[in-house]
Amino acid sequence: MPTVSFLWVMAALLAQQSAAPSTALDYDFFKTRVQPIFTAKRPGHARCVSCHSAGTPLRLQALPPGSVTWSEEDSRKNFEAFRRVMVPGSPLASRLLTHPLATEAGGDLFHNGGKHWQSQNDAEWQTLAAWARGQTASSSTATAPGKVRIIQTNSAGDNVHIIDPATNKVVGEITGIEVSHGAAAAPDGSRLYISNEADSTLDVVDGRTLKVTKKIPLSGHPNNIAIGRDGRRVFVGIAQAPGAVDVIDTASLERAKSIPVKGAVHNVYVTPDGRYAVSGSIAGKNVTVIDTQTEQPAWVLDFDLGVRPMAFERNPDGSTKRLFAQLSEFNGFAVVDFATHKEVTRIALPVLAPGKEPVRVGGNASHGLAITADGTTLIVNSRLNSAVYAYSLPDLQLLGSTDIQGIDPNWVTLTPDSKMAYVAIAGSNFVSAIDIKSMKEVARIPVGEVPKRNITAILP
Repeated sequence: MPTVSFLWVMAALLAQQSAAPSTALDYDFFKTRVQPIFTAKRPGHARCVSCHSAGTPLRLQALPPGSVTWSEEDSRKNFEAFRRVMVPGSPLASRLLTHPLATEAGGDLFHNGGKHWQSQNDAEWQTLAAWARGQTASSSTATAPGKVRIIQTNSAGDNVHIIDPATNKVVGEITGIEVSHGAAAAPDGSRLYISNEADSTLDVVDGRTLKVTKKIPLSGHPNNIAIGRDGRRVFVGIAQAPGAVDVIDTASLERAKSIPVKGAVHNVYVTPDGRYAVSGSIAGKNVTVIDTQTEQPAWVLDFDLGVRPMAFERNPDGSTKRLFAQLSEFNGFAVVDFATHKEVTRIALPVLAPGKEPVRVGGNASHGLAITADGTTLIVNSRLNSAVYAYSLPDLQLLGSTDIQGIDPNWVTLTPDSKMAYVAIAGSNFVSAIDIKSMKEVARIPVGEVPKRNITAILP
């Protein structure tokens, strides 16, 4: 009878064969970033290499006596062995990530070598997830050991707050950026990038010291920003006519070009696979999809209403499946098939219960949405309802909601383990920490004046 280990290896092989091949596993990333995990010593745990060099179906090459790493030839053999238990583009379908992960954190039932990671936020787990998603050694030093942090800008203040999601406390502050708006983090956490509305600059912040090191002039007044997956480009939405996306080169820290689009840009994003930068315009009532390789518009989708925040659902191979967009004065979101470039439906958020009055503040009825890293849940804010909603994916069924005891839930970011949502409550100057499974608020974190955009980053 086949052993359990044999069965799970075969299951992973079959899953990998069924996955689209567009997400490749990078050998150099494996050699330089993944292999050190196999020799790392964790208190109370045996090293991976101690078991997997002998006696298990998934086999590492034996380390030469006195050596702490493998030769090029043996590294290649290790790569071929371990790629069999990976599903490119899908970390949580990859046995290398789920077998040693605590069951309550999304891992499977049992691992003979023990559960090495208690959370998907663990830096080692994040390194393996980056490899699964196609991260390359040459493009970035992503997933260096660090801490998960929530970066919260304060749009009417002169500071940015850093929140530790483990304690739900502010643990750091960036000062000297007046009217901060969008935020992005280098993949390795070495830098933060903040759009500065007062100076029309992209401000560069050292990830360790939290000091501003440079201000990069932009072509106009900025709004939200996004960084490419490889960290080489930052895309800045220019929120004034005629509309543009500024492209910042992170090596030279200069503006490389401005890509004209139709209408002032409200928000800009990079799709999960890194292939496209997507800008939305309120005045232009459109989405412009920019190819990140050519840095030219690939296609445009027009709407009847202005385009507000967006979120992106992935296919199993990591490519973009659907785009969700909030629209001006619509209390809900539009659903777009990314492959056909067509809107397929609109989902209205629940109507308020009798006796509950709508809160008519801010710039839009529904503002802020995000998809959990495991791809199972869409989180949606409603300013009008003063509430946050959870929808299942892919069927978009309402799972639950929580009422906000404050004004203007404006933006939301999620932790890498898909457990927590951090919602910026712009009119009440706090961030609401919400447990996604129960949709219960577990903490309110005081921050600065009118907090809006926030992101999740791993900092040194």
